[in-house]
Amino acid sequence: MKARFTPALFAHAETVLGQLLRFDHPADAVVSRYFRENRQLGHADRAFVAETVFAVLRRGRSLEARCAGQISDRRLLLVALAVTRGWSQRELAPVLKASEEEWLAAAKSMPETDFAPAVRCDLPDWLYERLAAQFGADEVLALSRTLNQPAPLDLRVNTLKSNRDAVLERLAADGIEGVAGTLSPTAIRLREKPALAKHPLFLEGAFEVQDEGSQLLGYLLEPKRGEMVVDLCAGAGGKTLLLGALMKNTGRLYAFDVSDKRLGNLKPRLARSGLSNVHPARIEHERDTKIKRLAGKVDRVLVDAPCSGLGTLRRNPDLKWRQSEASVAELTVKQASILAAAAKLVRPGGRVVYATCSLLTAENDAIIEAFLASHPDFELVPASTVLARHGVSLEGDLLRLLPHQHLTDGFFAAVLDKKA
Repeated sequence: MKARFTPALFAHAETVLGQLLRFDHPADAVVSRYFRENRQLGHADRAFVAETVFAVLRRGRSLEARCAGQISDRRLLLVALAVTRGWSQRELAPVLKASEEEWLAAAKSMPETDFAPAVRCDLPDWLYERLAAQFGADEVLALSRTLNQPAPLDLRVNTLKSNRDAVLERLAADGIEGVAGTLSPTAIRLREKPALAKHPLFLEGAFEVQDEGSQLLGYLLEPKRGEMVVDLCAGAGGKTLLLGALMKNTGRLYAFDVSDKRLGNLKPRLARSGLSNVHPARIEHERDTKIKRLAGKVDRVLVDAPCSGLGTLRRNPDLKWRQSEASVAELTVKQASILAAAAKLVRPGGRVVYATCSLLTAENDAIIEAFLASHPDFELVPASTVLARHGVSLEGDLLRLLPHQHLTDGFFAAVLDKKA
């Protein structure tokens, strides 16, 4: 159902955009809070507001260039609707002033080829330069085009409760179209983005929402029945739940995180999942005594390291404006420290998987190279070999998922085994 486009609805979008462009808080949190405070907005109205303000976050630089020095929240929204969503002046008529018609037509017709490469890609200069050095200019343009699109909705089937075919069949019966994922054995990609929070399958724990790329991290860790496993940066526990299912609900699975709030979000998910082998615990930092007492005893550790999140720009477009070279440099220090702490946990013959949802070499390859140089008791196991055992065909010693090639979020992962 499409929202009725009115000056009042446009005013809501303008208010939200003004809050977002301060970059004080994550965009999704700002939008959620606004919707909680404005409960009169229906599902279609919310979708309009969210999609339109996110279009401005995604395409900020090229939209500003089109505004030709006359930048305001109102004008950014009008150009976003005209350019990114293809609205005609007739569709914009309820809010467009006569004095703006000529300006908007000129903004819309401006050729993209006139823009500088970073502006064309809608990236800050520092990030464009880093990615261009890694991938080359043509590849960055292709990558940025995908990053500037909304992400699809992926589900992960909980194999303790159901299987992919059964979930697909049940969803289809309810008019929800989906297809089996092309990479993860448990992934389903939906054609649309229906509200799923009240769907019986969701409530009974048959699936969780999780990007298909993220699901592969569980298959790289390969936890077995009865093992002791640690999810070191568990967050709200999406990967924890997958690990528990792969362990067939046996053994001990520790979900550690520094945030009470994130671990709180894990509780209802855990209740739905049917898992009883998960032990969530808050830690102060990677040197916490709760971690130290497990030294040398653990079979496998997943390090989904805190990172810039630049591989998730389809979902979190504000990150490209909130991160900086300085924040990335701070993160790399933390990443190296967390990986070193994880290495102390595993027994000989054990495994650490280091992963980020970043695209930057500094947070990925450089961390692994430095780790292997200082930890001769660890060796890199080809990710392709591990994934092949689970029917996943991807080449490379390292997992490197790119949105424009693999149609997932951007992910990096390395499999590090401790020599027996």
